[in-house]
Amino acid sequence: MNRKHLVTGLISAVVLGLCGYGLYRAGMSAGRSEILLGARSPTNSAPAPQKPGDIDPQTGKKILYWHDPMVPAQRFEHPGKSPFMDMLLVPVVEGATENGAIQISPRLEQNLGVRTALVTQGQLKSEITASATVGYDERDLALVQSRASGFIERLRVRATFDVVRQGEPLADLYVPDWVAAQVEYLAVRGLTSPGAADLVEAARQRMRLAGMPEELIRALEKSGAPQTRFTLTAPIRGVITELTAREGMTVASGAPLFRINGLKTVWVNAEVPEALGERVHGGAVVQARTPALPGAVFDGKVGAVLPSVNATTRTVTARVELENPKMQLLPGMFVTVQFTPVVGQDVLMVPSEAVIETGTRHVVMLSEGDGKFRPVNVETGTQGGGQTEIRSGLSVGQRVVVSGQFLIDSEASLKATEARLQ
Repeated sequence: MNRKHLVTGLISAVVLGLCGYGLYRAGMSAGRSEILLGARSPTNSAPAPQKPGDIDPQTGKKILYWHDPMVPAQRFEHPGKSPFMDMLLVPVVEGATENGAIQISPRLEQNLGVRTALVTQGQLKSEITASATVGYDERDLALVQSRASGFIERLRVRATFDVVRQGEPLADLYVPDWVAAQVEYLAVRGLTSPGAADLVEAARQRMRLAGMPEELIRALEKSGAPQTRFTLTAPIRGVITELTAREGMTVASGAPLFRINGLKTVWVNAEVPEALGERVHGGAVVQARTPALPGAVFDGKVGAVLPSVNATTRTVTARVELENPKMQLLPGMFVTVQFTPVVGQDVLMVPSEAVIETGTRHVVMLSEGDGKFRPVNVETGTQGGGQTEIRSGLSVGQRVVVSGQFLIDSEASLKATEARLQ
């Protein structure tokens, strides 16, 4: 009995073992099939990249394109990493501001102190003001020389920058050659023999060749007595700017003794910005003022625009000739020169404070209304009267920001940073 029970137990154990193995094999096959089917199932494949027209999961709006908020003008058709900054591109959805525009609330706009102005069309005031110093008129110059060898017996003017009048004595000279020529002339003038007239004329020519001026020759003929001293006089009214004569010195024929610069007119070398040089022409009427003479206005004209540009200051020099009848303007004085406005054609213009210079381009912040602002590249022209000419980029009637541009740009930068951090 016990043996029968033992056999029955062994048979049951074998059957149970075979059943368990069969179930194990069936389970492994089913698991392998699920894995293979799962690998081939399209529901578990990698998601396709987004494209314009897809719905943004964060806003639920249709995506128009992607951009880098710091370089908003550059558009991208797919998301990814910005080629400009080490950050992801940001999607731009329908209804959002485009083309780099930034939108701020009216309250924030008021807090930033944003002021705007219209783009207008008209004639740009071409008044040009330049600062300069007074100098001598180099055309109003006289050089007094010794016309013959002699000695300076008396010096009437002894220092530079002395003011002299026209005809004022400068120095008394003794010229031996002139004395001898006068004695010879007086000797032949009394002759009555044939040919005496020719001798008198020859003696007169020798005096001229010796350097005697005509007024001295006429004085000799009138007085009949030789003159031992000759006085040099100032040919013009002005200032002694160079003095080489000294009392008692010997001078040679042609030696310069005095240099006199006139002050009837003076020169002013006005430095005009290179960009405005084309608006300054010879003959243009100017007015000058100086702090040394409050209320005084000096009229003049542009004598010439020098054909050179200062490489350091990037300016051209306009040589201005000013009338100075009372000799009030003195060399070295500081003056402000105002050039007469030139009537030009109508141009687009905006307040100069609205233009931002980045070094490589000119930008204005365009106000599009409803708190929207957009930077616009413009091409500028000349300036004048606080206005700047706009040659391209804007049109009449648009409104530009003249105050608070940098605060708006800072607000845009902060929003771009926030977008990258999301």
